[in-house]
Amino acid sequence: QVQLEESGGGLVQPGGSLRLSCATSGSIFRFMFDDMGWYRQAPGKQREFVANITEFGHANYGDSVEGRFTISRDDRNTLYLQMDNIQAEDTGVYFCYWKLGSGDSWGQGTQVTVSL
Repeated sequence: QVQLEESGGGLVQPGGSLRLSCATSGSIFRFMFDDMGWYRQAPGKQREFVANITEFGHANYGDSVEGRFTISRDDRNTLYLQMDNIQAEDTGVYFCYWKLGSGDSWGQGTQVTVSL
């Protein structure tokens, strides 16, 4: 089983930056994946796709974050989300996930709050 733990959330002003991290642990299979990425959920809204990275290293982004957020992964299989020019609508709980075949794992989420 693959475990994921997010960190790096917090309070940030509009226009600011944050870097979220998602550490993976557990099964050796965590280094194998179809894709890994991030979703977010704002209060009262459905979970929204933010970004992912495929096994081939290709990154995809949601329309609302394209050009502002950057997803990356290091050789320890820690996933990152660099968030720049953060806006009020970026407020929410950010969840990372890992997916391989029919299996997936999710973290507990980290809160990002954008406020003056």
